[in-house]
Amino acid sequence: MAAPLLSLTWTDPVTGRRGFLVVDRLVRGVSSGGLRMRPGCTLDEVAELARGMTLKEALHYNPDGRYVPLGGAKGGIDCDPRDPEAYGVLVRYLEATRPYIESFWTTGEDLGLTQDTVDRAAEEAGLVSSVQAVYRLLDDEESARQRLRDAFGIEVDGIGLDELVGGCGVAESVLTALDRANVPYAGTRVCLQGLGTMGGATARFLDRAGLKIVAVADIKGTIANPDGLPVESLLSARDAHGTVDRSVLRAEDRELPGDAWLSVDADVLVPAAISYAIDTGNQAGITARWIVEAANMPVVAAAEELLTRRGVTVLPDVVVNSATNAWWWWTLFGDIEADADQAFSHVRRSMRALVSEVLERAQTDGTTPRAAAHALAADRLPTIARRYG
Repeated sequence: MAAPLLSLTWTDPVTGRRGFLVVDRLVRGVSSGGLRMRPGCTLDEVAELARGMTLKEALHYNPDGRYVPLGGAKGGIDCDPRDPEAYGVLVRYLEATRPYIESFWTTGEDLGLTQDTVDRAAEEAGLVSSVQAVYRLLDDEESARQRLRDAFGIEVDGIGLDELVGGCGVAESVLTALDRANVPYAGTRVCLQGLGTMGGATARFLDRAGLKIVAVADIKGTIANPDGLPVESLLSARDAHGTVDRSVLRAEDRELPGDAWLSVDADVLVPAAISYAIDTGNQAGITARWIVEAANMPVVAAAEELLTRRGVTVLPDVVVNSATNAWWWWTLFGDIEADADQAFSHVRRSMRALVSEVLERAQTDGTTPRAAAHALAADRLPTIARRYG
């Protein structure tokens, strides 16, 4: 793997906390990748995430589309987002990285940060927008920016469209895998780790598709019911960090320890919270047939090898959670309008085609879906480089 184009570490002059920025690759002079905030975040982690963003961008390359994939990048801050000092750290990080954001790094929400928080902090840091570096690539900047603002203003059943598109993509990944295996939706049991932006939206779409959400986990523990949980009730009872108010639970809903989600009797396991959640030790308790990576890097490589030997299929993050990033650019570049139905239709169509292609490549090559996704991206990156530099 080639070294990233740019790698830097920043130290907050007030608290001493550290932040990181890695730009893996530029396309047309611009890169894309969110900013995460979590305690224990490292430069190596951010570098791996930046490489993943390069792959996600390449996998959505459509030579006939208006959206041209960008390069991959990622930012990270080693701080608990719940810490009272976290927001100040975020503002100072954005002030320090402002030249990069103005020039070639487009960023947004990721683990520990909402887009509203990023936008507010970016304004305080003197930025026009967290994605302003891409504006020079637009044919009609004013119309494009208005289209994206309109899209972010859309709510569907009380939840913002920007929070739903990623979960729609994760859900479509699950449904595509079930369809290829001829497994009916009704009765298929799903367990989710994380009920924040991505996990909550995924739960909603899978529930409405007829699957049974039998367990969800948050920072307080695992909530389970083999007969199915009341998804909409749980979503309505979340706080800003995806923690469910336990007072809404029914008598038949059980509260279990935090790590119980790993061994819940389910067909599909969706880790949608932290990185490195599934390791060589705890993977042994997993009974699910599919693990669908809604979070970034939730399954460590050595654990995936063991799971694969046991017949568990891991659908990789570079495919599964790529719809949020793609939706931003489809909207900004004008492939879709600021319309919920159009957004969901485009996400479903694109994700179904991509997941099917990855699973078909894995079957043909006799390899894992992750290896197949990386191979597809490797095929496309030279074409993107030749066409756009």
